[in-house]
Amino acid sequence: MSRTNDKTLKEALEQMLKAYKLKNKYDETFAVSSWEEVVGKAVANRTKEIYISNKKLFVRIESSVVKNQLVIMRSQILQSLNEKAGAIVVEEIVFL
Repeated sequence: MSRTNDKTLKEALEQMLKAYKLKNKYDETFAVSSWEEVVGKAVANRTKEIYISNKKLFVRIESSVVKNQLVIMRSQILQSLNEKAGAIVVEEIVFL
């Protein structure tokens, strides 16, 4: 006995996030939480602060050597974070 308006839990959550206009914030939070998985534990341990504002990812790194390596890998990191989030959440990365 399936009903025509039955939804999976995933579909219901996505619909709720869109209805309350929380989808973008959810995607941003997911991208930030994926930072360690994308860049690795060693870099994540040297990350002091990370947040997204206006589709820009701001990252404060304590090591200048690590910061330079991340600048070189900027486009790869950007692509990986957006893939993890499943949407274009970050358009630019700013290293502080």
